[in-house]
Amino acid sequence: MYDVTALGELLIDFTPSGTSEAGMRIFEQNPGGAPANALAVLAKLGKKTAFIGKVGDDMHGAFLKETLEKAGIDATGLVVDPEVFTTLAFVSLNAQGERQFSFARKPGADTCLRSEEVNLEILKDSRIFHVGSLSLTDEPSRGATIFAVKQAREAGRIVSYDPNYRPLLWKSRESAMEGMRVVLPYVNVMKLSDEETGLLTDHDAPEEAAKVLFEGGISLVAVTLGKDGAYVYTREGGARVPGFLSQVVDTTGAGDSFWGGFLYQLVKSQKDPAEVTLEEAKSFARFGNAVASLCVEKRGGIPAMPTMEQVEARLTSA
Repeated sequence: MYDVTALGELLIDFTPSGTSEAGMRIFEQNPGGAPANALAVLAKLGKKTAFIGKVGDDMHGAFLKETLEKAGIDATGLVVDPEVFTTLAFVSLNAQGERQFSFARKPGADTCLRSEEVNLEILKDSRIFHVGSLSLTDEPSRGATIFAVKQAREAGRIVSYDPNYRPLLWKSRESAMEGMRVVLPYVNVMKLSDEETGLLTDHDAPEEAAKVLFEGGISLVAVTLGKDGAYVYTREGGARVPGFLSQVVDTTGAGDSFWGGFLYQLVKSQKDPAEVTLEEAKSFARFGNAVASLCVEKRGGIPAMPTMEQVEARLTSA
């Protein structure tokens, strides 16, 4: 059985890498996509993972498939489609390493996954099934995502959700709020950022948002707080978990790496999310914070994920 299978976007993050002799910006081709980033952490830490999604039959799609395989992620569920082009995201960074995006996605391959292309054999052979919200922006991937989540719940699998708000990919903030909430009734464990709380619950405060999501049926909730760490909520209530100091280079994949670390600990516990205590959730988040603090010290998403040795060193440094 797979520990975690994820469905969603697999794309190229073109991240800034200095300037040319002519003074023009140079962009580095980095493999990315939030669900794949989270899997990369889990695979690097020794868990069995698989990816379901779509890329184009082009140079970028071939590179991404090769990247998954090199990372130890099962790519059997990756569809290579000659009719669409692999999605590209161009990233600009400010002095603090914070990002702005420009997408080449009209349409991109990630939005073109159809329900009948979802590998149900892999999905049902996974302890945790994880999705994000970029696959909910457009059809047919929206329908495929909802179909897959329902199939996972019917099969008794744990459903994990990490909404990843990108304003440019939605018609409006209101359409994003509606679209990102559609899978909430099927979710067992969820991570969101403090910038997304109002989109998912109508409450901006992490404490209030987490409680609302828990009361709506999500057993285990984590809200990331940037450099300040995370807030977790369980049946025993909630608590803040401080982050770690980092030399920030690029925040790409920070939240994804946190969640990969958190899910690693959930898998390791062999517990259902509803059984996780507050103290356990705090330890999961501390581990995730350590992973994220290391991820942001390198450029890109998948290539920046740390080893267990690096995570353990960070955990003992504070």
